[in-house]
Amino acid sequence: MTDTTSRTDRTGGTGHADSAGGGDRPEAGPLALARLLAAVAAAVPDRDAVLAGGRRLDYAALDARATRVARHLAASGVRPGEHVAVLAFNRAEWLETAFGALRAGAVPVNVNYRYVAGELRHVLADSDAVALVCERSLAGPIAGLLPGLPRLRHVLLLDDGSGPAPVAGADYEAALAAAPPVELPPTSGDDRYLLYTGGTTGVPKGVMWRQADVFHAALERRGPGAPRAASPEEVGARARETRPTRMLVLGPLMHAAGQWNALSVLLSGGTVVLNTDRTFDAARVVDLADRTGADQLQLVGDAMARPLARHLLTAPDRCPRLSRVTSGGTPLTPAVRELWRAWRGGVAVHDSYGGTETGVCGAADGGGAEPRFTMGHSVAVLDERLRPLPAGTGRIGRIARTGRIPLGYYNDPVKTAATFPTGPDGRRWVMAGDYGTVAADGTIVLLGRGAAVINTGGEKVYAEEVESVLKAHPGVDDAIVVAAPDERLGQRVAAVVALAPGRRPGDEALRAFCRTRLAGFKVPRSVHVVAEVRRTAVGKQDYRWAAGVARGGAARG
Repeated sequence: MTDTTSRTDRTGGTGHADSAGGGDRPEAGPLALARLLAAVAAAVPDRDAVLAGGRRLDYAALDARATRVARHLAASGVRPGEHVAVLAFNRAEWLETAFGALRAGAVPVNVNYRYVAGELRHVLADSDAVALVCERSLAGPIAGLLPGLPRLRHVLLLDDGSGPAPVAGADYEAALAAAPPVELPPTSGDDRYLLYTGGTTGVPKGVMWRQADVFHAALERRGPGAPRAASPEEVGARARETRPTRMLVLGPLMHAAGQWNALSVLLSGGTVVLNTDRTFDAARVVDLADRTGADQLQLVGDAMARPLARHLLTAPDRCPRLSRVTSGGTPLTPAVRELWRAWRGGVAVHDSYGGTETGVCGAADGGGAEPRFTMGHSVAVLDERLRPLPAGTGRIGRIARTGRIPLGYYNDPVKTAATFPTGPDGRRWVMAGDYGTVAADGTIVLLGRGAAVINTGGEKVYAEEVESVLKAHPGVDDAIVVAAPDERLGQRVAAVVALAPGRRPGDEALRAFCRTRLAGFKVPRSVHVVAEVRRTAVGKQDYRWAAGVARGGAARG
């Protein structure tokens, strides 16, 4: 069996993550995420931790169930450093499993429940997962994949009322009830935390963090001027002294935005409210927020924010405690922010800026016409030579972060070297996929992502992946995939295709072909047929031309 530690060491990352971005890596100390949860549970054991689909877990219960997951995994042969995949919709067991894997010294791996078989195979194989915790209704493709996944040796099945699963595995609740009191290994802030993303890397790649670094870069909640927590005891004391908040998390836990907001609330002693519905329904979400007394709402872009605001405008007395709305994954448009303020003038509406590779970098309140973010000192806009651009020049560069950043991509030194370069002053950076400028006041004006990445309702779609599928259709001669404006999703996937001679596949036939090979959110929502796909002088696809076709051309059908 491949040793996961040795594979992690080959990511190409140097591991430098101090505040200056160079020199020795800062001490991780005891800041392991499972130890932080245990400290909060010891400080506020009876406080509500998770409300999900009729289940209510206080901190003592969440910590105890995570420990049972850890004991089951350890007794089943999962060793420290090995990877445990989680394939499930939002539910309390998702969080129990993640903390349980961490407590066992293992590394949880998020798996997108919208993936089809080929995508699932890639993540499970690329991550070297040795165990899988899976909802029964999502296990259909897994049975056919297991023969090609020799490392995956243990499956736990979550009951979701769907009947028997087509794959053999232990029942989750029975496994927790029978978990033996085995001794668990010591954990450290130096232990790994792995989060898979599609992002700008094409196929999904695992972003490998140290737990102490991701805690400080994405999860820690502290007041202005407060020092960073240095121990679990300090995190527990802060939770005891802080008025608990209730956040309704609408983002999926298998994405960074939903997962980090949930973990951040739990490690500060608040209450996470999960929407366990399989589909988004604005009326049901408002009912849930009202019933649970949510005072904060985390959502993903206009696709969620617009229908929620419109529904609340018809019922202005609902959700009396709701005072803050935060969007992660994609910015809110000014029109949607105005809808929220029309509902309740004092509601705070914020965009959170960050990414799986960068952590949480900053926030914007949407006060101006352009997306302008207040960032931390570790964030800069870099020129082509990796030098920070001065404020007020108007020059455009890549947004990047230094300091506490990931070690790199799991088992991919080539992508690691490209995304985590070292500048001329010795500082190691992580390059975001966004471009921006530094305003005179030091805020960063976000200009958008590279042309090849489409952000559709918070899901990141890599254009070349969709293009390769389209061009595999016998009726397609060439294709370019670009972002087109979409009122609900912000952007939608649009395809500009040239058909093969004598072939006339319909739009739905092309989409059906894509659906067998891609997750639904990657399938083009509009198809524009042209006589010839335009390319640049050096033979590359002309994305600017294609974007113009997608914006102004008539979608066939």
